[in-house]
Amino acid sequence: MEKVRVSDLTKIRTGKLDANASSEDGKYPFFTCSKEPLRISTYTYDCECVLVAGNGDLNVKYYNGKFDAYQRTYIIEDNSNGKLYIPYLYYFMEDYVKELRKQAIGGVIKYIKLGNLTEAVITVPSIDRQKEIVEVLKKVGNILENYSKKLCQLDVLIKARFVEMFGDVKDNPHNYEIFLIKTLLKSCEAGWSANGTQREKKDNEIAVLKVSSVTKGYFIPEECKVLDDQANIKKYVTPEKGDLIFSRANTREMVGATAVIMEDYPLLILPDKLWKIKFKSSVNVFYMKYVLSSKSIRNEFSAASTGTSGSMYNVSMDKFKSIKIPVAPIELQNQFADFVRAVDKSKVITITTLKKLTFIRNICYNNSKDF
Repeated sequence: MEKVRVSDLTKIRTGKLDANASSEDGKYPFFTCSKEPLRISTYTYDCECVLVAGNGDLNVKYYNGKFDAYQRTYIIEDNSNGKLYIPYLYYFMEDYVKELRKQAIGGVIKYIKLGNLTEAVITVPSIDRQKEIVEVLKKVGNILENYSKKLCQLDVLIKARFVEMFGDVKDNPHNYEIFLIKTLLKSCEAGWSANGTQREKKDNEIAVLKVSSVTKGYFIPEECKVLDDQANIKKYVTPEKGDLIFSRANTREMVGATAVIMEDYPLLILPDKLWKIKFKSSVNVFYMKYVLSSKSIRNEFSAASTGTSGSMYNVSMDKFKSIKIPVAPIELQNQFADFVRAVDKSKVITITTLKKLTFIRNICYNNSKDF
């Protein structure tokens, strides 16, 4: 089968708009570097394409229709005279994004250049074979989507139970006493920004976590980079059972993402963008997670964050500590925590299944393209 550069089969351009060009009630999708598209009232493009975020998360999307795009979003269209099936390119790029993340450069916000895309080499079977591969991957993808929805439903169940027990955090209908976050902390410590490589971690190697290890609301230890220098570690902050990990830097809507740690991870260290939080005995870590995850408090984190980029905003520790929250009686907090633990058993099973399905999907792609 023929192997060619992506640039030999496609036309690649970038969007032209700033990230703040969106309109909430817009008719068309507006693709930025975030995983979920925003909305916009006008469109510039009307085509079938693959979209690759040029900085930040470096995610990949497929779209066919009218849309607009942020200036750091790459738009890849077919220019192959019938040799390339665009959905096949989407699955290739979805797999290749791991390599793009290794190639990304920059300081706080990693980014790729046009050459990272144009020089990618893709295996090109016949159009019919490409379509067969896509159908297989779609079926696996649909199963993945169903399990992802189940995971979301379990999280909605926990949030509904929280509101049932404590009411809306902003309204505080039970008139719980209000505390500054700083008065509830035993400790709050940032990690260290270390250089690492995105690859499979070997036994006894030390790796630094990525912000994406907590953005889904639960801890993903595989979201890490193996330290390039295993000996000279300037700051050793590891996630331990009972900690709350807090993302102080992310896209504006994702600043303040949290995850509770369920076991010790002595070979993982936190970067400076993640904080390790331990609470005093007056609050339960599960209660605090869902208070801090509530819409009103997340909005406060977002409002308190600073940054000029469309991809990365930061909230300072002082501003975090100065936010006020209601604190329910510890007995009720513990009851809620028991409920969360019960639901989490189902979440663990679902997450494990998702990981296995993702692995199977990758095998399906890598095997099928060689036949």
